[in-house]
Amino acid sequence: MIIGRLPHALASPLRAHRPTPPRLSRTPPGNRRLLTSRPPPPPPRATAIPGLIHPARRPRRAAHTGSRVLTWFPAPLSAGGRGSGRLHLLAEGTRRRRCRASVSSAPAAAERMEMDPSEVKKGLYAQVEPYDTGSLKVSDVHTIYYEQSGNPQGHPVVFLHGGPGAGTSPGNRRVFDPEFYRIVLFDQRGAGRSTPHACLEQNTTWDLVADIEKLREHLDIPEWQVFGGSWGSTLALAYSQTHPDKVTGIVLRGIFLLRKKELDWFYEGGAAAIFPDAWEPFRDFIPEEERNCFIAAYSKRLTSSDPTIQIEAAKRWTMWEMMTAHLIQNNDNIKRGEDDKFSLAFARIENHYFVNKGFLPSDSYLLDNVDKIRHIKAFIVQGRYDVCCPMMSAWDLHKAWPEAEFKVVPDAGHSANEVGIASELKSATEKLRDMLRK
Repeated sequence: MIIGRLPHALASPLRAHRPTPPRLSRTPPGNRRLLTSRPPPPPPRATAIPGLIHPARRPRRAAHTGSRVLTWFPAPLSAGGRGSGRLHLLAEGTRRRRCRASVSSAPAAAERMEMDPSEVKKGLYAQVEPYDTGSLKVSDVHTIYYEQSGNPQGHPVVFLHGGPGAGTSPGNRRVFDPEFYRIVLFDQRGAGRSTPHACLEQNTTWDLVADIEKLREHLDIPEWQVFGGSWGSTLALAYSQTHPDKVTGIVLRGIFLLRKKELDWFYEGGAAAIFPDAWEPFRDFIPEEERNCFIAAYSKRLTSSDPTIQIEAAKRWTMWEMMTAHLIQNNDNIKRGEDDKFSLAFARIENHYFVNKGFLPSDSYLLDNVDKIRHIKAFIVQGRYDVCCPMMSAWDLHKAWPEAEFKVVPDAGHSANEVGIASELKSATEKLRDMLRK
């Protein structure tokens, strides 16, 4: 399932080393100890305008890594103009490189919010640009795109996008405080800017889990917070249960456990009772004699040797989800289903995972392994009227993992772009931030 895009969207080999951050986990029984490490004093809080938070001016900071110095500081906000934060990378024998991170001026931002009241309600952080982008070869077939934004010396958080196959978008950075977090986004195999596009070879859940670890090691990150929605919640659970010692906190949204009953609900006619107008184009593309299993029927067409058939099947598959992702249908989201490139990766990779039952050993695998992460501080955010990932899955996870803070948004569907969900996700990342600051 897809994680809805939030509004709006230089590579450098130099990275600042930072000590291992304190964990937000409860120490498992039998290994009780006193945790005394504390993070360094926090930087000044961001300066807020109604509904939008901008990075505030603060003294620049430097991280020393041998002969290398990495310094980051935002430029001041000026009325009527555009400020820019700059990352200066200085190393012996190298010239200084600058990576701009544009920040809109307060008056311009206020004007935008007047036109879009939902932005005021969400109160998301101001858009920031990456200070580092790159590609990481993770197999003999796949190379993944990644980026880093926010505070290079901050607490690391990795964002896991939905689908699978949806890719990341610039708005995904906006639920994280850029003053505090070192925000890592990456496109999973075959998705977004990763290559080869829409490729199904060597593309499984466990390949992605391994990729997350490879990326963590590549970026010299000892451990990090994990954030994922929809399919991203599936992957976040699988990764955290495999590497619990590398996870400092978890935020999940729109829970998808990839069980047969969840797939049957959305792809075999259950959700059609709520969205019959969106269902019929999806259904009618498949001949009646093949309608006993739509996932299998679409798989046949999404892997066809005829590119025309692939594209048409991809657009039908994608449009079904785009039209059902919001409580109130969102035209911008629906338009994404008309994009051939996006639809091809989204539909082919999603269908590939669903035909193979997520490559999980059993239908209840993620619930059965909750004990491995029970001690980690976690938040679950779920829209009450989520049609793509119905609340039964979040409820089952909540019952298996009552230690995780559970929040049901009463007036929302599936998308992270809905006001109530976006607000709760931002709140969860701030609660984890404040715990780390103590």
